[in-house]
Amino acid sequence: MQDVSLGGQGAPLVPIGDELLFSEFAYCLNLGGFSNISTQLNDERIAYDVCPVNIVLNHYVQQLGVPYDDGGKTAASGKVNLTLLERLNALEFYQLSYPKSLGLEWVQQTIFPLIDAYKLATPNILRTFVEHCAIQISKQFYNKGSVLVTGGGMYNLLLIDRIKSLSGNDIHLPEPNLIEFKEALIFGLLGVLKLRGEVNVLASVTGAKKNHSSGVVFNCN
Repeated sequence: MQDVSLGGQGAPLVPIGDELLFSEFAYCLNLGGFSNISTQLNDERIAYDVCPVNIVLNHYVQQLGVPYDDGGKTAASGKVNLTLLERLNALEFYQLSYPKSLGLEWVQQTIFPLIDAYKLATPNILRTFVEHCAIQISKQFYNKGSVLVTGGGMYNLLLIDRIKSLSGNDIHLPEPNLIEFKEALIFGLLGVLKLRGEVNVLASVTGAKKNHSSGVVFNCN
């Protein structure tokens, strides 16, 4: 709420943790429901949503009666539909400059109707969308620096392989605790920074008027 009152989007909040805790990596890439990335550009931190990932992949693979595509195996058995891939890559969101963010409503209104119109078999949907994700993510790497990857999408081996192949970057896959709890770790850091009266939200990331120390401290005694 504080960031929005300062003209920001209220998110993302994790990038300051990327900057303070993981500065040895050129990029921090999260593969969750949506993929998002943070990096240092012109001496300031920038971050933004890249594209949907698991929110789409899980939606379609669940039609086969499984919760997620284990290791990307179902997607790997499918074929890329080049026409659908071209339509996905041409969506207006990908032409916007940062800061920018995505939400479920956009996926429901834009992505699902576009995919469903092609009436493809599920493996072909998954394979096409994995390729779409890999293309959009790889485009964000403006140099060959190392990439720290976290989030559940990291377990999709096909997606990781395609990002490696398309980008040529060094893709670093950390140990499971960091993969799954990086965001929780950083939100703990945000609380510490607030208690110390230090900046925990970056204007360069959210679009706010200034950096600020956000959050409310409650005395529970």
